Amino acid sequence: MGASASSGSGAGRGEPDAARRPVRITRTIEAPREVVFRMWSDPDLLARWYAPRRCQLEMISFDFRVGGTWRHRISEPNGGGCLCAAVFEEIRAPERIVYSLFFTNERGQFIDARSGGADPEWPDRTTVTVTFTEHAGTTTMTLEQTVPESLAKRTGAYPSWLEMLDRLCEALPQK
Repeated sequence: MGASASSGSGAGRGEPDAARRPVRITRTIEAPREVVFRMWSDPDLLARWYAPRRCQLEMISFDFRVGGTWRHRISEPNGGGCLCAAVFEEIRAPERIVYSLFFTNERGQFIDARSGGADPEWPDRTTVTVTFTEHAGTTTMTLEQTVPESLAKRTGAYPSWLEMLDRLCEALPQK
């Protein structure tokens, strides 16, 4: 199943300039939106793609409901990595998922981003919004994160999203 990607600049349309514009990635995926939504909502499917290729993802807990928490660890080959948690703020199957994302300690308690090893400019919490629209069996998925795209590119978060979304497409169930 194929996919195409884009990220719009928004320049000249009253949107924030490049330095402040938040992350926004759009993918067109040749699969029904129910299938693409399930890639985000089923922990076994999510575990197949939600980390860059070089990393390992450990699913600690996953409670997919509004107010539910998802805890995970992403480990890098060099021994680095991060412990994160997400709290699901909105779920409208199969249209939209919104979650806040932040760093945690080993007990799952919130810690500030810098203590979690992030760049000093990285916000302590970000909100990730994923929307799914379908037309004739093809899904347009848009991911937005409330962090400046320029910062996400500088820290590697943006290319990590791109790679993870490539992995999502590769992990889709075959027809």
